[in-house]
Amino acid sequence: MRKSTVLITGVAGFIGSNLADRLCSLDGSKVIGIDNLAYGVREQVPAGVEFHRLDIRSKEIYPLFEKVDYVFHLAAKNCISDCQSDPVETADINVTGTVNVFEAARKAGVKKVIYAESSAIYEGSNLLPTPESEVKPQSFYAAGKAATMFFANSFERFSELRFTALRYFCVYGPRQDYRRTIPPVMSAFIIKLLKGQQPFIYGTGDKKRDFVYVDDVNDFHLLCMNNGKTDGQVFNLGSGENFSVNDIYTMISGLLDVQVAPIHKPDMPGEAQQTLADITNAGRIGWRPKTTITDGLKNMVDFIKSEFQKGNIK
Repeated sequence: MRKSTVLITGVAGFIGSNLADRLCSLDGSKVIGIDNLAYGVREQVPAGVEFHRLDIRSKEIYPLFEKVDYVFHLAAKNCISDCQSDPVETADINVTGTVNVFEAARKAGVKKVIYAESSAIYEGSNLLPTPESEVKPQSFYAAGKAATMFFANSFERFSELRFTALRYFCVYGPRQDYRRTIPPVMSAFIIKLLKGQQPFIYGTGDKKRDFVYVDDVNDFHLLCMNNGKTDGQVFNLGSGENFSVNDIYTMISGLLDVQVAPIHKPDMPGEAQQTLADITNAGRIGWRPKTTITDGLKNMVDFIKSEFQKGNIK
């Protein structure tokens, strides 16, 4: 039986490279990867991937979709502060680029596209846990993600292309992108503490986030390929519990056995006080996150320590 051919956009990024690892090593799929390396890191792309340095907005990506069974569209401009400072480029990459990927998949007769939306789409909602029905975007980034949802609906209506939309909450794990203008709290804390520096906390640190480990997210990715019940659906991918920034800092400093007081900076405007995923829909098709926050953070600490030793993080 022929193994699936899978194409991943954003393959050099955090989630994309971890997914490519999973598909190459465990699933045995042929993996084609696209990334323009604006945000991704070439060295993170697994050796088994057929890699192409291309921009998702380019028509040059079209031939790569031929004979592809499944597309994971993960490429995006996703640092919210950067998106707020340049809404034109944000729309160009996240909306126009996404529609270009959808059209390439449609023309090539791809079976299914699994694509990234975001929990940022719930920015204007106060309902916790938040179900998939609470679409209330506020930032430019979230507005762009909402727009891709409507385009996906139209492609489903007017073609045979199948879709599954994934609204990631705070995904963490090895290779988390620490190079952003404002990096994710976990990698930022670990790197600063390993350097003997004081990490930054924006605001009081009382904001709470729903963190989900990347391996658990990849469990759901594979489920989307193999379970028809995911077709035409949208799913929250979170853990169903949340922790404050202060909680995370305490856990990481404990794992590193370092006691350094963080530096508090002014709060970033527009951020939700809490995020918490309602993962009922994902649970109905048999998915539950397995990795505890303690185990996940330990894995991150071990990975980043190893990267320091190799000289990959300076």
